[in-house]
Amino acid sequence: MCGIAGVFGGNFSPIEFERVLGQMSKVIEHRGPDDSGIWLDCNAFVGLAHRRLSILDLSSTGHQPMLSASGRFVIAFNGEIYNHLELREELEKRNCAPDWRGHTDTESLLAAFECWGMEATLRKTVGMFAIALWDRQDKKLTLARDRMGEKPLYYGYVGGMLAFGSELKALCRIPGFNGSIDRGALALLLRHSFIPAPYSIYQNIFKLPPSTWLEFSVDTLHRREKPVPLAYWSAKEAAFAGTADPLRFTSDVEAADALESKLMQSVLGQMMGDVPLGAFLSGGVDSSTVVALMQAQSRRPVKTFSIGFNEDGYNEAVFAREVARHLGTEHTELYVSPQDALNVIPRLPIIYDEPFSDSSQIPTFLVSELTRQHVTVSLSGDGGDELFCGYDRYFLAARLWGMISCLPVRLRKTAASTILAISPSTWDRVYRLASGFIPNKQRWPAPGDKLHKGAALLNCDSGSSFYRTFISHWAPEDVVLNMDEPDTELTRGLSTLPSLAEQMMLLDSITYLPDDILTKVDRAAMAVSLETRVPLIDHRVYEFAWRLPMKYKLRNGDSKWLLRQVLYKHVPRELIDRPKMGFGVPIDSWLRGPLRDWAEDLLDESRLKHEGFFNPVSIRQKWLEHSTGRRNWQYHLWNILMFQAWLERSLSYK
Repeated sequence: MCGIAGVFGGNFSPIEFERVLGQMSKVIEHRGPDDSGIWLDCNAFVGLAHRRLSILDLSSTGHQPMLSASGRFVIAFNGEIYNHLELREELEKRNCAPDWRGHTDTESLLAAFECWGMEATLRKTVGMFAIALWDRQDKKLTLARDRMGEKPLYYGYVGGMLAFGSELKALCRIPGFNGSIDRGALALLLRHSFIPAPYSIYQNIFKLPPSTWLEFSVDTLHRREKPVPLAYWSAKEAAFAGTADPLRFTSDVEAADALESKLMQSVLGQMMGDVPLGAFLSGGVDSSTVVALMQAQSRRPVKTFSIGFNEDGYNEAVFAREVARHLGTEHTELYVSPQDALNVIPRLPIIYDEPFSDSSQIPTFLVSELTRQHVTVSLSGDGGDELFCGYDRYFLAARLWGMISCLPVRLRKTAASTILAISPSTWDRVYRLASGFIPNKQRWPAPGDKLHKGAALLNCDSGSSFYRTFISHWAPEDVVLNMDEPDTELTRGLSTLPSLAEQMMLLDSITYLPDDILTKVDRAAMAVSLETRVPLIDHRVYEFAWRLPMKYKLRNGDSKWLLRQVLYKHVPRELIDRPKMGFGVPIDSWLRGPLRDWAEDLLDESRLKHEGFFNPVSIRQKWLEHSTGRRNWQYHLWNILMFQAWLERSLSYK
């Protein structure tokens, strides 16, 4: 696990070139504190920088950037290739293997690129990675990213050259970087709490999408072209192929055994390393399954970690403790105070590097910080909800769309237009006048916004557009000034899948999973130099899961049904079966208490007007309603606050 950065083009002197690469490397030191390296070719105007967190082969033979045996290729690589020993065996059988200098997967990759080329090698890999490969013979730079998007990679033209890096802060260190904010990306942040690939918060700086690679030549650079990323695998195509060719089992036991075998293979592969290894454990289905399969294949107690909160509704530590006790893991837990969590907030703009407003980023950082005190690598249970139909919103959205889609389109459009013609505040006043005829226990605090959200849902013309509206926070056009919201996978839709539930699962797999969940975990963990691995989203598990008929994912109201059957082989169901609890913190009450002054400063009306990104009217209204306890707008306000905090830090950083 490491950090990479580099440039292609420009006209630096050798001393200036090395200085710039050194600054890009230094600012991502947290991703790799164990070693660093720079390689540059001033004649070709290309330079690679690398920060190393030593996991495999801790010796100097793992130093990067690394040259291939022939000297043709130079690589800066971030990640792990779990099947690199198998790749070595295949290379040796084909007489393509060099005299191995060490035992790293980096050297295995270089030999594979020499033998098979870029695309064929990427197709053969099992792992997580971001790669920069310079071809000294053909003068080409190739960037590549893993299938599911575990490892980040940003790129774009800066100051007349192509720049790339694991984090945006590396690109910000290049002379000429101006950091113009992309208002379309800001609109996406307010809608989703994250900025989906290929966009970033900065204009003309992009995220390389998962499962793609991108090639830049000298001619590409001179013309300042932005090549189209090439896919070597597709999560969408894997889902379409899986539903078209479903698995058939003679019994539920056979199905559970088949899934367990796939998961065992993935978990065992991701337990490799020459450093201490452990796992996050929340006590939920996903993390408990990963830990159970780790313990089943380990000779020693697995090290597990969880954090707890004393606030009601936010503490899963007690469940994790019971699962750990049953499995016999070496369990460490830490109860954190509200102040511990609050102390993280000023660090969030630095950790996440661009605005990111999933508030579970706070406990994710805290559990990463705890874990890093004991191990260097931690496995995570992320991905189970997207692959095995685990989110409650899948059931709720499918049920609502089932009712709405039965209504004639003209009736829906007319009803929506009528509702939207009256402002939310007017609806609230009408409701208050009529509330005398409604029993207290059945009254809503203020129905205007809910009616407008319902009207937007009535206007939807497909299940996928319904889901996009259903999961949106703000309607960005109401609050972001001078914005043009770009298309995303959520606007393009997936109507070819058999059911809306499957459409929602796939949309989350290609948007919410890489751009929220995996981003949240990567940045939080790497901020404390902790490598995380996610065995449930191994692409072989992903392909298998999409071949499972829905009856194995949802049965008799039980989500993740087949995954639960695997877990029940290792953990009694009474330790697992309970209502799903989110991994969060009480942002709603904190904004009315210890965070109130901080929020008031960032949401000051004159400040919002001066900065010029937002229309302050609806923001101030929501802040007033929330701070006085009339409404709970924690998620909407957190979107704004995380941008404002990031903007404040960004301006001071410049």
